[in-house]
Amino acid sequence: MTSKPILIAGGGIGGLSAALALAGKGFDVVVFERASKFGEIGAGIQLGPNAFHALDYFGVGAWAREKAVYVDMLRLMDAMSGEEIIHIPLDEPFRARFGNPYAVVHRGDLHGVLLKGCEDSARISLHVKSEVVSYEQDETGVRAKLASGQNFDGVALIGADGLRSNVRSQLVGDGAPRVSGHSTYRSVIPLEQMPEDLRWNAATLWAGPKCHIVHYPLSDWKYINLVVTTHNDAPEAVTGQPVSKDEVRSGFTHISERIRRVIETGDDWRVWVLCDRDPVDTWVEGNVALLGDAAHPTLQYYAQGACMAMEDAVCLSHMLDTQRSDLHGALLAYQEARLVRTARVQLGSRAIGDLMFHAEGVHARVRNEIMQSLSTEDYYDRLDWLYGSTGLTGVEG
Repeated sequence: MTSKPILIAGGGIGGLSAALALAGKGFDVVVFERASKFGEIGAGIQLGPNAFHALDYFGVGAWAREKAVYVDMLRLMDAMSGEEIIHIPLDEPFRARFGNPYAVVHRGDLHGVLLKGCEDSARISLHVKSEVVSYEQDETGVRAKLASGQNFDGVALIGADGLRSNVRSQLVGDGAPRVSGHSTYRSVIPLEQMPEDLRWNAATLWAGPKCHIVHYPLSDWKYINLVVTTHNDAPEAVTGQPVSKDEVRSGFTHISERIRRVIETGDDWRVWVLCDRDPVDTWVEGNVALLGDAAHPTLQYYAQGACMAMEDAVCLSHMLDTQRSDLHGALLAYQEARLVRTARVQLGSRAIGDLMFHAEGVHARVRNEIMQSLSTEDYYDRLDWLYGSTGLTGVEG
């Protein structure tokens, strides 16, 4: 490789993770963020053990652990009856099995941990108000072209610029994201506003016909994160738009009053209409590659979008480090290592959203019976492909 840096379009969780991972292998990195400052929109995020594997690899695992809330279980409730379907313990046997805990954290706190790591690194240069709109490349490297008219030269360009990635638009050219028709409403409330009988130390999901509700504690138990989703056939993408409580209520009138009370506690609701894309088998063109949501945007139902981006960063840095004499070959090896695993998350997230979380009638009863027939070890076995370290090329074992 030359003395030129690796360029990264996007300063979200994926872009900063890639910067940390690459800097840790001795590469100089320049990160371009389109916004006027680095930050994250949203509230809570769930971190499986695979996320902590990656955070440890980046050297910020200890900081992330200080910000996290360690939930006791994953809890699935029936939104019609108000009763528990199953729970999966996340105690010592879980941690021993997967080598790390399961936790929840404020998205802004996680982003802040990654940003601090980047700011502390002499190998990482951070630029705001710097949207990468296109690129060109030749045998000497890649030139990133910014909306400001500036150009930056690097040895490679990593497109980590999200669901509506400019880099993907040029590399893949597959148009706008797919609108799922599912609307997600988010609110964060002080702990004392949550009904006392629902203040569980759990990542809880209430499954109902064409809807579900998620809640869990945040920020050292000061707040509760509320995420409520309805399959309302929303036709257009929406991102973080303020909405009235009446609009939120309208998708949940048919479920148990026990959980409908939670919607009443929420304030300042905002809506996202969920989007994803079909998996593609081309993330690489020359010395340009995609990462995170730019490569494989997924629906929220596996709670793995950010985790997959962090895994990408681990794998990317490993391949570039071990194949320094062949940068294009290293990027292709990264693509090959990540392609099927991330596609499985994309396609699986679609399936469980419709077939498990939003099931109704007899389908819901079948779901409950099957899930209640499984033991804790059965669930751990079924989660091994996702939470084990096997998906993280570069940190196996």
